[in-house]
Amino acid sequence: MGVIGFLHWVFLPMYGSGLLWDTRFVLFWGHPGRGALRTTVQRRPSHTGFMSKEPDNILVPALCCAVAWLVLAMPASGQETPVPGSEGRRTIEEVQVTATRQARVVREVAAGVTVVAAEQIQAATPQVAPDALKGQTGAWVQQTTPGQAAVFVRGLKGSEVLHLVDGMRLNNAFFRNAPSQYLALVDGQMLERVEVLRGPASALYGSDAMGGVVQVLSAMPRFDGETLEHRGRLLGRYSSAHDASLTRAEFAAGRVGFGVGGGITYQDVGNRRGGGGRTLPFSAWRSEAANLALLFEPREQQALSFSMQYLQQPRSPRHDELVAGFGQDEPASQVFDFEPNDRLFLHGKYRAQLAAGPMETLALDIAWQEINDDRRTRDNGSTEERRERNRSGLFGLTVQGTTRLGGGHELVYGVERYADRVDSSRTATDIETGQTRSVTSRFPDGSTMDSLAIYLTDQWQLSEQLDLSFGARYSRFDTQLPAADRGVGARVEVDDLTGNAGMNFELGEGLNLVANIGRGFRPPNIFDLGTLGPRPGNRFNIANPDLSPESVITADLGLKIANGSWNAELFAWRAQYRDKIASSATGAVTGEGRQVVRSENLNEVALHGFEGGFRYFGQRLEAYGMLTTTWGEERTPDGLATPADRIPPANGRLGLLWQATESLRVEPFMAFARGQSRLSPRDIRDPRINPAGTAGWVTANLRLGWDLGSTWRINLNLLNIGDLSYREHGSGIDAAGFDAVLTVEARLGSR
Repeated sequence: MGVIGFLHWVFLPMYGSGLLWDTRFVLFWGHPGRGALRTTVQRRPSHTGFMSKEPDNILVPALCCAVAWLVLAMPASGQETPVPGSEGRRTIEEVQVTATRQARVVREVAAGVTVVAAEQIQAATPQVAPDALKGQTGAWVQQTTPGQAAVFVRGLKGSEVLHLVDGMRLNNAFFRNAPSQYLALVDGQMLERVEVLRGPASALYGSDAMGGVVQVLSAMPRFDGETLEHRGRLLGRYSSAHDASLTRAEFAAGRVGFGVGGGITYQDVGNRRGGGGRTLPFSAWRSEAANLALLFEPREQQALSFSMQYLQQPRSPRHDELVAGFGQDEPASQVFDFEPNDRLFLHGKYRAQLAAGPMETLALDIAWQEINDDRRTRDNGSTEERRERNRSGLFGLTVQGTTRLGGGHELVYGVERYADRVDSSRTATDIETGQTRSVTSRFPDGSTMDSLAIYLTDQWQLSEQLDLSFGARYSRFDTQLPAADRGVGARVEVDDLTGNAGMNFELGEGLNLVANIGRGFRPPNIFDLGTLGPRPGNRFNIANPDLSPESVITADLGLKIANGSWNAELFAWRAQYRDKIASSATGAVTGEGRQVVRSENLNEVALHGFEGGFRYFGQRLEAYGMLTTTWGEERTPDGLATPADRIPPANGRLGLLWQATESLRVEPFMAFARGQSRLSPRDIRDPRINPAGTAGWVTANLRLGWDLGSTWRINLNLLNIGDLSYREHGSGIDAAGFDAVLTVEARLGSR
């Protein structure tokens, strides 16, 4: 594919679909075919709290000029904020590792990368880890129910996006290809940063990395002094819209070459208050979390570490199942609790810089993850209550090396081995008679999914201005579903070769042109093959052992700017998604009135969009903005074209950060999303989504921060100041109304 062909493949469908024109027109005028942007907001009585009769017509005049500036200078995510108030300050690019498995600054990576640093995470006051990505370039966060959240990347979600914790897979064998709760089982209070690689990364990271990679990195106890040092941190937080309290206590001690640290977090969240003062029932939950880390560096070129993470949500209700949604006269369930959900993660890693031999660096990771997804459910009007026990035990081992060759070549190569076992059982108890019986489990008990992969990438510096990258991976999967309690089993063996190619060309100082093309791959997992039983949306799922893998080919073209006081980026991308695994109605209905469905390799999906934003650093003032648009069309085998499922609307954020004094920070910002009226047939049937479309919204917000000496810090976040009643598209619960979030933090000990 030549340069002209590449540009034609990426951009032409966007003109054909109207994405380029429609996005520009809507941002400045509100909606195609209307002459003026309406500035008033009409409320209507509804259990959803949507605030506008026309989903698309919501952007306010203040946004118009801002977006014009945004389109002209778009952001590079992943830059570390310099110390406010420094004279002539410039951005310092934060080292990140997601895109290449090597420590590289963002500007050198031939891909779109979003990085949220620790200070930004704390400023966002996340209740769950995915909240840290709200409003960030290229990410959309959907919340089916409180205590959980899922990240969309380039229109894909769930098992279509690879989730990593410290480089190891969070995705397990029952990770569904719809929004899931599992990233929320990582404590958002212990994170050092979050990275999002936008676009397929299967060559380096294997299956599921189709839309991209979301990696959360936990903090490690590092010290610079020769003598023993210690530090501690106490944090308390209260949120008015959730009547929620959070407490975090952590410690660290050590010196150069050695460190030990850890912490505990407790969070108690009440029922959410939506816009206009409405209390949203069945939205209270709590969690307990703990982490521990040990770091040992016997020599300057070696590092050995061990970490442990645990988080439990004892009981988290499924709000959208317990409250009647769109098209429903009554809730689908009388009881639906995740009870409990928890995750245990043990991780050991070794890093070495080798002095002799062809291999320059060696990295070894070994990890164990256990996720329990237990549930208590009862259909509306039923006297039978069901208890589920669903457990995934995932073992992972990766070995990686690097070698530099002549001619500017740097090879990164490795081998990965993962083994997952799923244990599943379900019982039903008649609440009137007390009799309990065993019923068919959600997954075949004792199912396993094993994988083995080898990969190689070449980072080739062809000249001072031009870097090329090439990668390939061979993967093999062996998935076995025993007959268990359903009388029929299956074995599915899949292998595949994936690859990618990228270019990073320096057009001038601080200005880089990047381009990529890659193929992503996802084999059917145990959720796809063996899920059985009631599902949200009044469905009942039956098994299909004859599924085939799904794949995606994505190309993108982007500009990255890191020059003086500016950091910016702008990407256009296109993806072709084949053999998509999706739920399909069989036409049958259960005795309880649920629609019988099963997973099928159904359709092809065309996706494309834009991602971008900017960050400007002045002497005491920063300005930033992000904008993400996604468009998708799904085509059935018989040629019928419909909008793709759950495509996020155009969305973003615009704000200022003013260092008013040495101790006072002021950050006003607005978050916004355009209405989404392009709904798939499945969206229209989904009780979480208004069949007329999701209304757009704009919220005004303010963050204030005070440093009281070197020990105390106070932050006050005033969110949704206008107490707007709205819902983020695809979510199963309305967003919070006006929320005052007060955080008091004390940092103790040596620094």
